[in-house]
Order: sequence, then C-alpha cells, then structure tokens
Amino acid sequence: MVSLICTLQCHRDDVNCCAFSASLLATCSGDKTIRVYLTKDFTEVPFSPLTGHGYGVHCCCFSPCGQYLASCSTDATTVVWAMKTGEIEAVLEHPGRSPVRVCAFSPDASYLVSGASDGTVALWDFPSRTLRKTGGVPDTTMVACSFSPCAQMFATGSTYGDIRIWDLGLNQLTAEKYAHDLGVTCCQFAPLILNDVGGCVVKFRLASCGLDGLVKIWVISKTPSAGCKMQLLHTLTGQSASVLSCAYSADGQLLVSGSMDKTVAVYEANDGVLLYRLNQHDRYVTACAFSPTAPLIATGSMDKTVNVWCVEDGCTAQAPGHEGKSLLDEIPSVSDEAGRKWLGHSRLMPSDWSEDDVLAWLREEELESLIDTFKVNNIDGAELLSLSKESLCSELHIESLGLRSKVLRKIEELRNAPVSNGIPDEYLCPITHEIMKDPVIAADGYSYEREAIESWISTKSRSSPMTNLPLQTTLLTPNRTLKMAICRWTSSQ
Repeated sequence: MVSLICTLQCHRDDVNCCAFSASLLATCSGDKTIRVYLTKDFTEVPFSPLTGHGYGVHCCCFSPCGQYLASCSTDATTVVWAMKTGEIEAVLEHPGRSPVRVCAFSPDASYLVSGASDGTVALWDFPSRTLRKTGGVPDTTMVACSFSPCAQMFATGSTYGDIRIWDLGLNQLTAEKYAHDLGVTCCQFAPLILNDVGGCVVKFRLASCGLDGLVKIWVISKTPSAGCKMQLLHTLTGQSASVLSCAYSADGQLLVSGSMDKTVAVYEANDGVLLYRLNQHDRYVTACAFSPTAPLIATGSMDKTVNVWCVEDGCTAQAPGHEGKSLLDEIPSVSDEAGRKWLGHSRLMPSDWSEDDVLAWLREEELESLIDTFKVNNIDGAELLSLSKESLCSELHIESLGLRSKVLRKIEELRNAPVSNGIPDEYLCPITHEIMKDPVIAADGYSYEREAIESWISTKSRSSPMTNLPLQTTLLTPNRTLKMAICRWTSSQ
C-alpha cells in the first residue's frame, strides 16, 4: 500500500527535482529556490529556502553522506551548499557558460558531474572543487545523468534520445542512440552491482524514461576483454503520456516514475510489474525520489507541490493540502535483509528491547489488545522473555486462556530464535565473519573484505570461498555502495 503522508506547498513555481538524504528532503523549483525539509516531520530547516541562484533551478542532489547539496540552474552554475548551515561552499561555473540542466554525485563523493544545454558534460573533482575534464555531444541538451554504483562510470541522456555510458576519462564506453523517441528525460542506475555466475562480467541495471511515454530497464555489462555493452531488459507502459522522471528504491526492488498524465507509477523493478498508480497531483509530475533510509517517496509537480508518500502497509493517509506536517508518529529507518521491513527493534536481541520495542512487537504479532496492559506494567525485552503462564495470569491478569497461550507461543519463538548480534549478515565478510571495512566483489559475485580475499587468492587455490568453483579472474571490484551502507549502519549504532 502507498499512502500520502503530506503535501508541501512552499514553492511558487514548477517543482523540477526532489532529492533525499538520510535525514533531509530537498526540492528545487523554477522560482529560483531550493527548499530543505527534515524527514522526521517535514518541517523546513531554519536556513531554508536557499536563494543563491539567479534563474530557475533544474536539479539538486545530496552527496552520499548528506553533508552537501549540489544544485544547478539556468544561470550556468552548479552550487554546492553545506547542509549544516545552508551556506554556499562553492560555485562551479560550467564551461561555455551554458545553462546547467542536471547534476549527480558519484557514490564515493569523489566526483560531481553536470550536464548542460549545449550538450557538454563537466566532470568535477569534488574534494578540490576543480574541473577535471569536459566532453559531450553537440547539437543536443544533456538532461539526465547518473553514476554507476561502482563509481567508475556514469550514464547521460539527452533531448536527442540517446543514452551514453562514459568512463571517468569521459571516453564513451557504449551508446544507445535511439533509446527514447523524442528525447530522454531521466535515467538512474540501480544501487546494486550484479555478477554473472562464475565469470568476470560486472552488470548493472539502468532505468530510463522519455517523451515516448515509456520507462525502460537496461542491463549494462562490463568486462575487461569485451568492454561495455547495453541491452534492453524491460519496457514499461504503465503511464499514458510522456514520462518525465524515474528513480530506484535504496534496495533496488522498486522503481517509481512520474508522467505528464499527472500520475505516479510504482513498479516492481526486477520484473517490471506495475504495483500502484497514484493520482494526487493536478499537473505534470516532473520529479520523484526514494529515501535511502525510510519507506518514503517524494514526487514534485508543475502544480507547485511536493507529495510525500509512505510505501508500507498500515500508513495513515493524508488529504492534500497539509503543509509540512506528517501524520506518522514515527518513520522507522532500519530495513531487514530484503529491504522491505522497517521495524526498529529488528536489529536488537529481544533481551535488549526497550518498552517501546515490546509494544511494536505486540503490534507486529497482532496482539494489540495487550498493549495497554504491557505499557502500564513497563514490560521491556528482558521482562518479556521471563514471562510465564503464572505471571501472565496472576500479575498481568490476562484471563483468556487462548490469549495467554498465544503470547507464550510467541515468546517461545523469540527464545528459540537464532542468536544474533544485530549486525546484518551482508555486512560480514564470509571469510573473517567480521564487519567489512573495504568490501570488494570477486568474480563469484560475492563481497569480501579486500585483505581477506586477496590473502585467500594468494595462499589457496583460485577457488571461490563460497562455491568452491574456480575463480575465472582475480579481478576485484570495489563495492562502494555496500561500504557506504556499512558506514551509515556503523555510525547509527
């Protein structure tokens, strides 16, 4: 279920882009401003709006850590803002002084790419805020760009209708010249790196949309010998007019798009199945974004509003017109292994649960009738595990035999659950069983701590630690997406 949480009505012109960090939502508009909201309650931060551009702002994006926000404008600049103060950190003037239509950070924050109306692409070294290289395609306008999760290449889309893949030297690796009739409007890489079994082919998924009314999902394959190839996987036809924006969820399982038919479509990304069609905007939907840490979607429109949606069963709907207030009591920020549950207590051992965690568990197990009783008696995790048939009857006064039996069964399941230290399995190296600091992807498709897999390869036969099959290559690819996820998780503990 997708529920509307709130509608933000602060912009005075078309909303052109939305972007999330872990704790903030940024929106930009033709009214020359960028507005920044706290995702915990969608109130504006004290330094919002940001007013450093002289013309309309086309695009905005957060650095991976959320410390900086970049925005680009018709005034031919890309401005970097500090998110602690709202002050301007740098003004990057695009070569040729052409209006800048799009910008994107690399996943490791080493680079910032910007695309302009004259078809040029500028690659900036972000730490030094200096121009590294320029390239591009003449006689078109760059309107879309996205870095691959490995941070070693990026995709661009233009009004000509082409999608091109570039390396960091701005060499074209591959191009699909007629990806979308009438022009590309947006493109985004899925956040995960894929590997074919037993080989050295690194694969990525890329979503694109265009004025032809289609959303397309591509597979980008990269090998040391054959180079880069691009192949169409799915063509999605869930909307009836030009599609102006698209975005992947943080786990890569969902894909959202906004269209000139005023709708927002939510797809299951792997198979391209349409799950939801949302109809709360009054004009073209120009922007959409997923939160990296919570089940939230933001959509912007030419109706000057931004809608914030919750993608989870049980969220309370909100009528349009609400200005900056959320009806959710709490927006959890922890996902399970599949990326689709967001319960905060799931990362703790039951004995470490707080009273609120116990109440959340009661709701999850459909024991809502006991919430008041447990709340009055201040039952935390340790006390929950110590409950017995006698204490449920004599101390908590639960008279129903069936209800007592159900509670005891659920408690027994908790006691017998595998012992966990709360660390997600995917953050542990399969060799050392410790949290990875420098995760890399080997040819078997699994991620390992770099030092551990290098030692394994040098001291043992060239076989996979996971499958025992021969490794076709010793090539190791940095898994920067996983590294950032581990850093975010570690800092939250």
